[in-house]
Amino acid sequence: MEVLDPQDAERILEAALLCASQPMTVRDMRQLFDNAVSADAVRGMLDKLSAQWVGRGVELRELASGWRFQTRADVQAHLDRLNPEKPPKYTRATLETLAIIAYKQPVTRGDIEDIRGVTVSSNIIKQLEDRGWVEVIGHRDAPGRPALFATTRQFLDDLGLASLAQLPTLEGLPVSQGLLPGLDDLMPDAASDDAGSNAEQSSILETELGAIEAPLEPASAATFADAQSDVVGASMTSSDAFESPGSDVVSFPSAS
Repeated sequence: MEVLDPQDAERILEAALLCASQPMTVRDMRQLFDNAVSADAVRGMLDKLSAQWVGRGVELRELASGWRFQTRADVQAHLDRLNPEKPPKYTRATLETLAIIAYKQPVTRGDIEDIRGVTVSSNIIKQLEDRGWVEVIGHRDAPGRPALFATTRQFLDDLGLASLAQLPTLEGLPVSQGLLPGLDDLMPDAASDDAGSNAEQSSILETELGAIEAPLEPASAATFADAQSDVVGASMTSSDAFESPGSDVVSFPSAS
């Protein structure tokens, strides 16, 4: 069995993280050392690397699907000048729908309509699913067995978050509580047995409202705009007649 000097092991781990195209899990990192290094030892090296990169232009962050190096929000605006892109556009209806799913999940389409007070466009749900931010995790035990929607690991990764507990408070979002007066009135219903069968997803959802409304590490209001270092794509707009017109379109800065 190869015995590595601790400093060499940290260098190998640092190189792997810098070169990785996707977030790396602790299991992935252990494979670098033929599983000869324990998970606790890997986490210890991650802590040391995080400390070494404090105050620099990039940082080591833990996300929902693993660890990665990413640019800091305060330097992103300068990097964008090298590759200027038109910011993606999101309608108010899209932002409201995403916010409701994120903060009240799991929810049905009917729950979303009760909060927003208007019919939800099928286009919006499809756009969020195509973006990899929302998925069906089960069905409610009710007439018609409506689908239960929840956010995904990809949603958290794209926002630079490790869990739903790090979501910013409603008051700091582009979709403010003033736009969604019914958001506090609708308490999340328990998912059906279908949803419970997906144990891995349920561990990410953390559907207890208390964990979401009282985040351990509150993100800033700029999280939804500045932390999207991996969000690249076309505009997400809706032409549905039930939704708000173009004057409600909100632009987010594009990040590289």
